[in-house]
Amino acid sequence: MTFEHEGKYTAKSDRNLHLLHGTLPHEVVCTENLTPFLKLLPCKGKAGISSLLDGHKLFDATWQTMAIDVRPICTEDSPDCVLEMEQTVDMVLDMERSARPRGMKRLIKFVHPSHTLPDNPIPRPPPLEDVECDTSKPYNAEDTCFPIVKDSEPAWSVTGVFGRPIKGACPLNEEDNSQSSGLICINVPPEREVIPISESKYEERSHDSGFLRCYEPSAGSDFDLTLPEQQLSAKPPIERPRMYASRSFTGNGQERGGVRTVITNNSPQSVSLSYLESLPWFMKVYLHTLRRTIKPLSLSTSTKEDTHNDLIREVYYRPAVDRHRGTHLELLLNVPPLSSLTLTYDFEKAILRYTEYPPDANRGFDVAPAVIRLLPGSNSSLPGGSAYLRTTSLLLPLPTPDFSMPYNVIILTSTVMALGFGSIFNLLVRRFVAADEVPALDSNELRSKVLGQIERLKRSLRGKSAVGKEE
Repeated sequence: MTFEHEGKYTAKSDRNLHLLHGTLPHEVVCTENLTPFLKLLPCKGKAGISSLLDGHKLFDATWQTMAIDVRPICTEDSPDCVLEMEQTVDMVLDMERSARPRGMKRLIKFVHPSHTLPDNPIPRPPPLEDVECDTSKPYNAEDTCFPIVKDSEPAWSVTGVFGRPIKGACPLNEEDNSQSSGLICINVPPEREVIPISESKYEERSHDSGFLRCYEPSAGSDFDLTLPEQQLSAKPPIERPRMYASRSFTGNGQERGGVRTVITNNSPQSVSLSYLESLPWFMKVYLHTLRRTIKPLSLSTSTKEDTHNDLIREVYYRPAVDRHRGTHLELLLNVPPLSSLTLTYDFEKAILRYTEYPPDANRGFDVAPAVIRLLPGSNSSLPGGSAYLRTTSLLLPLPTPDFSMPYNVIILTSTVMALGFGSIFNLLVRRFVAADEVPALDSNELRSKVLGQIERLKRSLRGKSAVGKEE
């Protein structure tokens, strides 16, 4: 229900296709994740807006995501098929943090002028003379300042945020003269001042009543956008999300837990959707604990339970098999207008073998996000007839053994073996005799033996001193 074949297929090839679904809940972020992504682009990240993609800047963002959608396009009158590929990068940047001076400062003394060194890698507050203070405060003084909160739009530029300008346009091919090739668009109010900077000619077009401005730079020349600080009377329209979802764990302890998913419908009409969860095998789901609760977003919306009996229309459940496959849970839901649907169920945590734990076992185990598909039947306004939502991934803590115990067992076993081996070795090697078999020594005999040893030592020292005098 959730996934289906995308693209255009011929009737003959559609019968031989299989739909596979896989998940990777967690992957360590590395700058090398961006390299194969850029190699798929026509200009390999050397031109166009992709020239702004730097690994350190991308993965340093507050939030980022990368996606590649590949769809085959086939026609009945042609035996060959082509692949349509769409690459997407989303970033959420803190403009003040990203535009913070991290550049390179030229040194005048002791270093060659062409050499550079880092300029203030540690963020520090600005000097007091650069801060605008509110002088109306009674505690305002030379050493005390209450900063004025600015409600104007801050100044920023593409070069200031990303550290480099856009390296011209990147057409898909040499004969590509379409207007949509190489467009750079910015969504700002019509009164917002935008200063394009380019050494060559460029084209500018406005869409959506001036809120969307697009520029088409020339190939081979740098292009930059600068927006000065400005006081605006109108803000750009922010579209309210039609539907959003959140997912979290509930309960406590190392034996059982629960999952709570909240799906909110902000539209004035009901929405049909499919909800898919691919859970690992060590989450033993209790399907009989599945509950649904409807809550209106406003008091005017009906809250009667008998009017929402069709919230869960279909359920597809495939239980997990230990160490072979995970749990597959898929629901066909109907969310009423202006309301939120809450799904809850309980699960049991399995105990793993000690060899199945990762090196960072105390961190937890990643659980793949849930996939929500808005079905095209009741969502005719959606582009393409359907859309997908994904919740955040979860971190599941499992019962974790004390991995220092094998070390303690080895140390204790080695100690016991050393004590046992030493005792047995002494019994085998030592010679035991009775006390009456040892000749007894009186005090005179012991004194004579000690004096004899002392006399021998004196003679040896005298002999060495005599030899030294002769030489």
